[in-house]
Amino acid sequence: MPPFHFEMTKNSPRDIFPWLCLYLVSGVGNVACRKLIEHFGSPEEIFRGSVPELMEAGEIREGVARKITRKVFSIDPEQEMKRAEKIGANIIPFPDSSYPSLLREIHDPPVILYARGKPIPPRQEFVAVVGSRNATEYGKRTAQKIALGLAENGIGISSGLARGVDAAAHWGCLRGRGFTIAVLGTGIDIRYPRSNEKLFDRVLGQGAVISDFPMGTAPEPKNFPMRNRIISGVSRGIVVVEATRQSGSLITAGLALEQGRDVFAVPGSIDSFKSRGPHFLIKQGAKLVEHAEDILSEIGWPYALENHGEDENGEMPVPGLEPDEDRVFKCLGPYPMHIDEIIRSTGYAPGEISSILTRLELMGLAVQMPGMMFVKAQREE
Repeated sequence: MPPFHFEMTKNSPRDIFPWLCLYLVSGVGNVACRKLIEHFGSPEEIFRGSVPELMEAGEIREGVARKITRKVFSIDPEQEMKRAEKIGANIIPFPDSSYPSLLREIHDPPVILYARGKPIPPRQEFVAVVGSRNATEYGKRTAQKIALGLAENGIGISSGLARGVDAAAHWGCLRGRGFTIAVLGTGIDIRYPRSNEKLFDRVLGQGAVISDFPMGTAPEPKNFPMRNRIISGVSRGIVVVEATRQSGSLITAGLALEQGRDVFAVPGSIDSFKSRGPHFLIKQGAKLVEHAEDILSEIGWPYALENHGEDENGEMPVPGLEPDEDRVFKCLGPYPMHIDEIIRSTGYAPGEISSILTRLELMGLAVQMPGMMFVKAQREE
């Protein structure tokens, strides 16, 4: 189906209201809305259409067509606008100039978007970074580093504000002073998950939070595959960091392919089931990437990466550590390491190592896992 053709303008609340009304007619999906708009030209004309004409133009059932003619809404549109205004959210209809241009190109672009935070720059390029909610320290660190490198070179980051890889990608973009888009699977007024409330606020200050669900929509499982099409839809490409074969991240990758986007995958340990998703994508032809420059090179984007004073392993130095703490911290990595191996690597006595690791845990720099295994903690801003 070809893209919509509209003269893009900045809409006033009066212009937005008919689009919101159309969106709130139950049973009229995005594809049907698109067909109706192409036939009638505007929401106002759609509401003036006859039942037979609506059924034919939108390929919708008679009951849905009658809801349109009778203006039967799932939610009171005026109350919906008031709720959005109360929390400072904008309602962006499809023809608005602030609607993401790449999103218009997908098969079923949302009729409207709810948005909070800063306006999305119209010429900003985005890359999506997605992966497991229960990511390993390796996955979170890698997602943050890739997002940081992309942000420093002018590429924005889109993701889903979930725990794990999504959160790490947003934090990396924020650290790189880039523009990040968080796409919710809830209403724009719902902060989910609660563990990411601090991140939610940071994104509002340096990027945008968007949703195509009505205000108050709870985080139901069916919502997240639907929101994934927007994550890929606003982006030029998508990077999958860690995911199982049944992961929602692979759904997002499939949607990206359908939308003509580039798909990238970060390899992981062959012993980790969280690597099966990226490895499957690589076997299917996804571009294997290890660093941000791999992505920038693939999309033909000029780049000059910075290291921010990182060491040879790409780690930021941690100020204030004692020499023994710094030595043990540098010994840790993204994969679990047994305490006996740490003892052998550092040369410290078992009692000393236990004390140092406890101090690093209290500082949020190390994480103890079952079996006396330790990993370097993912550091957030």
